[in-house]
Amino acid sequence: MARHIFIGDIQGCRAELEALLVETRFDPAQDVLMPVGDLVNRGPDSLGVLRLLRRLDARPVLGNHELHLFALVAGRRAASRRDTLAELVASPERDELLAWLRACPFVRRVERTLLVHAAVHPRWRDVERELARADPEAPSPAALFAARTRYCDQDGNLPERDEAPPGPPYRPWHAWIEPAALGLDTLVFGHWAAQGLHVRPGFRGLDTGCVWGRQLTAWIREEDRLVQVAARRVYAPVE
Repeated sequence: MARHIFIGDIQGCRAELEALLVETRFDPAQDVLMPVGDLVNRGPDSLGVLRLLRRLDARPVLGNHELHLFALVAGRRAASRRDTLAELVASPERDELLAWLRACPFVRRVERTLLVHAAVHPRWRDVERELARADPEAPSPAALFAARTRYCDQDGNLPERDEAPPGPPYRPWHAWIEPAALGLDTLVFGHWAAQGLHVRPGFRGLDTGCVWGRQLTAWIREEDRLVQVAARRVYAPVE
């Protein structure tokens, strides 16, 4: 039976990704890899991660670090001092790998399971329709919400900053969402390493901060099973 293996934020941690594939007993002949976005940056081997995922025909969604990468390559944004994208940007394979990455959507659905990088807007009733034509080179407000949001109010309004709890009227975005109202059993997301593993009925939050020296996490949908591997070291210290 084919399994859908959802993977939290990899962020260039290729060695941990390879270890996780071993621990999940990933079978490339039938299993499907569904990374939650933020495949690249801050970790040591973004180039290796993209090479591996492309070879394995993975089906990721786009996250905020992919949007940063596209803007950086296009010259719309300067590199951050915390970026670790230089090897990827200078690689002869860059254009081919980025073409594959640009073709990835902001949302994917497998039956009654929905995958998004960061968040779903409380007012959306058809998430796929809201994000269907989003352009990663010129992301719409909907795409930016899906790729970046942590906190919002019940109408989807955002606080000025959301690294720390902003207080009322803002709450974690998933506090406003009922997956069943969207025709879903489970919403899978990442983006929120500070929140850590988030498992409750209807939700699987899989960003467990591998790049911070914690774990890389997978959720195997058909088995409703979590698998984790420890980070080899701290790649991006928390500031």
